[in-house]
Amino acid sequence: MTAGRSARHIPRRRFGQNFLVDHGTIAAIVAAIAPQRGDNLVEIGPGLGALTAPLLARLNRLQVIEIDRDLIARLRAQYPADRLVIHAGDVLEFDFAKLGDNLRVAGNLPYNISTPLLFRFAEFAGHIRDVHVMLQREVVERMIATPGDSEFSRLSVMLQYRFDMEKLIDVPAEAFDPAPKVESAVVRLTPLAPLPHPARDEAVFSSVVARAFAQRRKTLRNTLKGVMADREFAQLGINPGARAQELSVADFVRIADAVAVSA
Repeated sequence: MTAGRSARHIPRRRFGQNFLVDHGTIAAIVAAIAPQRGDNLVEIGPGLGALTAPLLARLNRLQVIEIDRDLIARLRAQYPADRLVIHAGDVLEFDFAKLGDNLRVAGNLPYNISTPLLFRFAEFAGHIRDVHVMLQREVVERMIATPGDSEFSRLSVMLQYRFDMEKLIDVPAEAFDPAPKVESAVVRLTPLAPLPHPARDEAVFSSVVARAFAQRRKTLRNTLKGVMADREFAQLGINPGARAQELSVADFVRIADAVAVSA
């Protein structure tokens, strides 16, 4: 998703452009972010500036990441370069570390890249203070789901390992032009520091979680066959007959640590 709308700009489907036009929603998002004058804030997908303008009014400087060259040209014509710093390119390839520490991230994310972008945030969590983004409501529900919920997934585990998350605002499709076919929601992600359940080897942890959720209906005994034996599950106090969505983040870390030690 992107923000703003002009009668002369045709939304580009390949960039996931649905423009936020509801003023009440815009005001609610800005209030949730609560930007302070000296904040180090970057907006993803500013579009035509529905969020950009009210954010910039409260900041000394705002940085934005935009891939659409036409929108970049409009933004450059509207705002002085010393107040709005534009990074042109693909956000999935962007190095957030170069923006410094205590970074605040905001935006209406293109839904077609939302999951890889969330994992990108996790990579740079050490540089980030908080994230306020709009996503497909279904994705937000998966992000904040708890063990045992049908929505609890690999995304839930991997993000909850790194972030505290809270759904803030439900946003109807009519708040956009053109209206998407899905409902949306705004979520806040705050990096956990220190991590409550740090894994010995995060690559092993990621691999174990991915493998466990690859076939959701199968039990851990089957999905992690060759990785963990029944007796090893028993030593950890984990039922090998359980399914991945029944385990907590801490459970997955314990499994991954056992695998890492035995490797």
